[in-house]
Amino acid sequence: MKKSKQLVIGASGFLGSHVTRQLVQAGHDVRVLIRKTSDTRGIDDLAVECRYGDVFDDAALREAMQGCEVVFYCVVDTRAWLRDPAPLFRTNVEGLRHALDAALSANLKRFVFTSTIGTIARRPGAQATEEDPFNWSELGGAYIRSRVDAENLVLRYSREQVLPAVAMCVANTYGPGDWAPTPHGGFVAAAALGKLPVYVSGIRAEAVGIEDAAQALILAADKGRIGERYIVSECFADTREILETAADEAGARRARFAVPLPALYGIGAIGSVMAKVLHRDILLTVQAVRLMQVMTAMDHGKAQRELGWHPRPVLEAVRRAARFYLEQSRKTAT
Repeated sequence: MKKSKQLVIGASGFLGSHVTRQLVQAGHDVRVLIRKTSDTRGIDDLAVECRYGDVFDDAALREAMQGCEVVFYCVVDTRAWLRDPAPLFRTNVEGLRHALDAALSANLKRFVFTSTIGTIARRPGAQATEEDPFNWSELGGAYIRSRVDAENLVLRYSREQVLPAVAMCVANTYGPGDWAPTPHGGFVAAAALGKLPVYVSGIRAEAVGIEDAAQALILAADKGRIGERYIVSECFADTREILETAADEAGARRARFAVPLPALYGIGAIGSVMAKVLHRDILLTVQAVRLMQVMTAMDHGKAQRELGWHPRPVLEAVRRAARFYLEQSRKTAT
């Protein structure tokens, strides 16, 4: 990609921080738009121009995009467990709309939108592609509906408003620098630290290394076809293998006991009842369990062919993640 001014919105997040890092390493002039309250540990060591504001601040969006060739949009509310879905649609759809409106007047080369594999169809017994129409809205709940609405909004702006946008359907990401961590990263951290006594058997999900996911977004800025979406995933991974890989890399004890998936649904049912009775958000509900295992295998060949994207085995990223969590734990202990 030709060296130019690049803007990353949501640069403090897991994926956004890695996109920012790779852009800086490639010699680009990088600007980030973050909130003043953002946890910036993922980018504190990088020479970037910081602008402050959120996706509802129209003036901040317009000013941040001024002079930029590419915008990487990495903002998402992933709290699928919320009882009230309003915040999900507010951030994932309405906040995005503000950014898209600002982008229309910014003379961009590309608007690279971070979507999710949750917008890809289910094809039991086969690999789904970007061309398969979404077909599991009744199973996905409010979080997935908000992400589908967001992706459709981006593609509609591309089609009707001539916005040069591409949508990147990113799988579960693993790797170092997951400071929060993400929900799936939290399980890897627990496994690496020997704090995961059980695992759930029978769960597989699409997965990708965080560095490779960031590279896919950057490639899309240069090679992605406008109005298209791309699956960003390395493989349909077995969750047990991921957790055991993390434990082995960190020298921790593997989880000893397996929880069958039906039993996890039972626990999720209890969580769903508790959420209603206590009027509190509970992390593990029936919907949360369903999202862990409802999606089917996918084909990322389009990203390989059109972007020249060649991801490394995701277990390599899991090993790097395990070392990261172990190092952070040791620093905290001292």
